[in-house]
Amino acid sequence: MPVRARPTALATALVALAATLAACGDGGGSDPDTLKVSFKQSTDNSVRVMDDHLAGVKKQFERQHPGKKVEFVPIKAPDSEYYTKLQQMLRSPRTAPDLVYEDTFLINSDITSGYLRPLDDYLAKWPDWDRFIDSAKRAARAEDGKTYGVPDGTDTRGLWFDKGIFAKAGLPADWQPRNWAEILEAARTVKEKVPGVVPLNVYTGKPAGEAATMQGFEMLLYGTGKDPLYDPATKKWVVGSQGFKDALEFVETVYREKLGPDVSTALDPNIQTIVRGDLMPQGKLAINLDGSWLPQDWLPGAGHEWPEWSQRLGLAYMPTQHGQAPGRVSMSGGWTWAIPAKAANPDLAFAFIRTMQTKANAQKWYIANSGIAVREDVASDPAYAEAQPGIAFFTELVAATHYRPAYPAYPRVSVAIQEAMEGVTTGDTSVAEAARAYDEALREITDDQVTEK
Repeated sequence: MPVRARPTALATALVALAATLAACGDGGGSDPDTLKVSFKQSTDNSVRVMDDHLAGVKKQFERQHPGKKVEFVPIKAPDSEYYTKLQQMLRSPRTAPDLVYEDTFLINSDITSGYLRPLDDYLAKWPDWDRFIDSAKRAARAEDGKTYGVPDGTDTRGLWFDKGIFAKAGLPADWQPRNWAEILEAARTVKEKVPGVVPLNVYTGKPAGEAATMQGFEMLLYGTGKDPLYDPATKKWVVGSQGFKDALEFVETVYREKLGPDVSTALDPNIQTIVRGDLMPQGKLAINLDGSWLPQDWLPGAGHEWPEWSQRLGLAYMPTQHGQAPGRVSMSGGWTWAIPAKAANPDLAFAFIRTMQTKANAQKWYIANSGIAVREDVASDPAYAEAQPGIAFFTELVAATHYRPAYPAYPRVSVAIQEAMEGVTTGDTSVAEAARAYDEALREITDDQVTEK
């Protein structure tokens, strides 16, 4: 066994000093008067909806709390990279911010990892919490019954279509497909009669991250039957599903028949910016399966101003696979504000949440980011309902929407779905092969907690 040199007193002192300096360095709020807030910053420099909103809340908060300062720690990255970087920050008190922006699909995974602090003691003393709708509250509640985040809005999804392209293709301005076959039929008609445009966008593959899983695959999968991804009765994940194969086949058809964007574009990490910032405003995309929030990029000062969007675009519900009841499908998610377990200033962080989530500030945010209200007092306010075209359409979908099974395994399940989609998009794997690989991955991810349907 090698002999280790005994550290000198000076060396020991230097190590201790270095540790002290590290603890006071770029950490997550070692200054009791400085609140550090992390959020997802758009990779598109021209889109500053979140930045501008938070800047306004910061000014308001600092006026209300003399001597306190708010420091933003934005993470500029696509969704999948944002989640990874955020989790890295949450692991240490040296890097953990005081307040973080958490996607509801990731929150239970972060709770299980011990990254987040329960908020129940704060919420019990906050009268406004009673204004939040129950479904939004559930999205931030863990399996232990405690609440770990305050939702700042939800969303729904549907089909956006370009009425100008549809007119050229001889398709109706009030288009409403009754099943998947009619979506593909419309896309094929556009391809034949309006060359030079993308007939249909369905997000796919790992580069698109959760957008592929939720806007793309799950909008198909949840139209195939009840509980197609996770069975709440058995508390197990579903394998061997014909609905899963059918949804994959739809994706394969879109890209095999060249009804979607070029595969290289579809698998670009910036595909969402390309769709919202280029293809749609330039009249180069006929049908887009996407979310309620798109207009945030098109409003004045938002980066891709497009005043004509409400005249140029139509909206249709996503139908079920064969038009079976209830006839329409939507998925809902949303984001929350959460306090890390290792935050240095949790009380100050919740005070910031209270300022951010007043009725006035919440309503301003829902309108700015084209979100769906999760406060009942905002949802019932005519000023909100009439603020923007499309709000009424997407709010109505809340009644028919589905929520992801936000259990700790879900983020890994989502990646497995993206891999299956990517395989059939590129043509590297068949539907059967991709579905079989997904089932195998699911068994491993969930420790074989699966059930066949």
